[in-house]
Amino acid sequence: MNIQPYLSFEGRAQEAIDFYKGAVGASENVVMLFKDAPPDVQAQISPGMGDKVMHACIKIGDSDVFLSDGQCGGKASFSGVTLTINASSDGEADKLFAALGKGGQVTMPMAETFFATRFGMVDDKFGVHWMVLNPKK
Repeated sequence: MNIQPYLSFEGRAQEAIDFYKGAVGASENVVMLFKDAPPDVQAQISPGMGDKVMHACIKIGDSDVFLSDGQCGGKASFSGVTLTINASSDGEADKLFAALGKGGQVTMPMAETFFATRFGMVDDKFGVHWMVLNPKK
């Protein structure tokens, strides 16, 4: 069993995919646009949504992350959800933290803690909450 988060970017999914490719080395597994859906599904979508992401899967490390544009209903909200990246070194943790923070907001600066040699929290430019750490071995 495994768990894959499903994030709705409310109109900014392709931008998010491109950002995560650069920030965390994500690879694009699947991207389905609304215009590629069967006609009966297309009949139910709002005008102008054809080029928006209906469903996508990106791979970050060993994890699949699903995402979409949702209903393009405004600002995305990721309240109550945090994604965590376990880095393999302090240098990797610092690099990931800096990349995710571009255009976002640091909520806890990167530092050593009792459980990690590097730990920090950041909200990326889409509002996704991240914890980045290199756990103590």
